[in-house]
Amino acid sequence: MGGATARGLAMGQRTDTRDIYVSNPGKGKLDAIKAAFPQVNITQDNKECVRQADMVILAVKPWKVEELAKEVAPELKNEKVIIGSMAAGISTDKIASLFGYQHPVYVIIPNTAIAVQQSMTFITGRNTTPDMDSEVLAIFRELGEAMLVEERLIGAGMALASCGIAYAMRYIRAATEGGVELGMYARDAQHIVEQTLRGAVALLQANQSHPEAEIDRVTTPGGITIRGLNAMEENGFTNSVIKGLKASK
Repeated sequence: MGGATARGLAMGQRTDTRDIYVSNPGKGKLDAIKAAFPQVNITQDNKECVRQADMVILAVKPWKVEELAKEVAPELKNEKVIIGSMAAGISTDKIASLFGYQHPVYVIIPNTAIAVQQSMTFITGRNTTPDMDSEVLAIFRELGEAMLVEERLIGAGMALASCGIAYAMRYIRAATEGGVELGMYARDAQHIVEQTLRGAVALLQANQSHPEAEIDRVTTPGGITIRGLNAMEENGFTNSVIKGLKASK
């Protein structure tokens, strides 16, 4: 997620690419970012990475957060440096405690589409100001959509968008396989499904409508669409989606 975020930031206009610093223990990942964006600064030294930072993003697995915080906290130039964490399940209070409760803290939960500036990102803060909130939101809105939420809703957002992108991929795969069974070549079927989803999203956004309203427009009495929908529901489509989301929270 850290590499995806760095790539998204480097593609944008708000952050000068020369002001982006990325640290990773693996040189291969760093070299790949440098090859794509030569002005991004790369290092394998976490301390060096944060020394001049105005905002530090911890994009590591949850069990590595405490170790990383202890390593970099003494290197921060002042208490105004913003700390952002992308580690799932780690609260703002926990992050704040690791930095001595001296810094503004955000939990930031994007999804992998941040690499192509199409993330749905959820943000919650502690010890922040409205100006800071606006700035952080602006940064991540350049990388897709971003929403400031209460901390209690971070888990729900993660299920819907971070885990949800995998669920969307699984639907695409299933629909593609169905297309093959109907006689389409796999590549053509996937392209059709992708464009159909783009169209569905565009309709909802353009019309500001509820999904059921758009479903009503395409279903006719006794038609093939309603038969297909009923067959999906008979096999637990909606229930499976809801259970999957609740299991992810």
